[in-house]
Amino acid sequence: MALYEMEDAKERVILVGVQENDAEPEEESLDELAELARTAGAEVAGRLIQKREAMHPVTYIGKGKILELKELLWETDATGIICDDELTSVQLNHLEEELECKIVDRTLLILDIFAGRATTSEGKIQVELAQLRYRSARLVGLRESLSRLGGGIGTRGPGEKKLETDRRLIRTRISALKAELAQVEKHRELIRGKRTRGNLKTAAIVGYTNAGKSTLLNTLTGAGILAEDKLFATLDPTTRVLELKDGQQILLTDTVGFIRKLPHHLVEAFKSTLEEAKYADYIIHVVDASNPQAELQMHTVYETLRELGATGKKIITLLNKQDQVQGEALRDFRADYTVKCSARTGEGLEELKDVLAKLLAESQIYLEELYTYKEAGKIQIIREYGSLLSEEYREDGIFVKARVPAEIFVSVMPKSHK
Repeated sequence: MALYEMEDAKERVILVGVQENDAEPEEESLDELAELARTAGAEVAGRLIQKREAMHPVTYIGKGKILELKELLWETDATGIICDDELTSVQLNHLEEELECKIVDRTLLILDIFAGRATTSEGKIQVELAQLRYRSARLVGLRESLSRLGGGIGTRGPGEKKLETDRRLIRTRISALKAELAQVEKHRELIRGKRTRGNLKTAAIVGYTNAGKSTLLNTLTGAGILAEDKLFATLDPTTRVLELKDGQQILLTDTVGFIRKLPHHLVEAFKSTLEEAKYADYIIHVVDASNPQAELQMHTVYETLRELGATGKKIITLLNKQDQVQGEALRDFRADYTVKCSARTGEGLEELKDVLAKLLAESQIYLEELYTYKEAGKIQIIREYGSLLSEEYREDGIFVKARVPAEIFVSVMPKSHK
């Protein structure tokens, strides 16, 4: 069953946001929304911000702003609006009635981008599940709004005759997808278990979307992942082995990018993918140091990690894109290590490898032992999973100096010590 069809629909949209008291500056949030809109294939024709104590429960913005928005739609020849928050079905209905154009909220926009990015079966199941959960609560409003233009943002993903379905069918489909996802998650857990038994430590590469995570993994390991200057260019996690100077190995896993106001439907649906960070031994936090909103983005990443339960781990923050940095130097006081780098040019990546080698050494036990020649296989295990510092061939055996992970220390000790 083909779930995802990308349509080349160039839409002209107006971005609409509400600046609530004590909230983050809405202008910056709309800058990000504009980038999301462009990623989805839309053209931004204008923007409108209203300062309010809270979003209007019925129409999102006040009546005066709705009239202003009507004029703006007419002046710019825009075909729809994108709101910078998740709308309720009531807000969606009333805005659609008042403006008589296509209404898309931030959540539907992100879901639409995800639908176009998903390539693995797991990714596609997760996206469709998130979309159906979102749409089931908004069937009436969405059916009217999305039928107006018959394509473009909000229509990628599960077709079901463009939402001509009812809650009963959606519930049935959600149940089927949950069952499929449970099987996929079992497979992911098996792979994770094999990694653990293989005694290789894992570092999860996390960060705000478009911070340079995929470029980093490509540069370090030649992974060949799509690395575009677009939001959510990578959706499906990729794991590769990184060889360090002393022969040690560590697994690096690229994860989906974080973003402000990450829809809870997505967090829930993508839990198994996002939890790669939770089960990793270390966190590599990639920051776009050239972005004016880098500090806010760092805060979003730490909040998301906290929500996922990925806390209490050693964190290496990579202040990436140093080749584009201007102005004051960025700092991360929550990280255990900070490395300035450029994943694109390779600057600073040797320092990152040194930090990873140091972290691995901290979790290892130093040994000096004499092995008989019959026990040479144990030395091979040390070489593969630990750090073989030296080996000296003697008449009575091989004298080894090494660091080995605590998990395999007992199993690689020579028989003379058992």
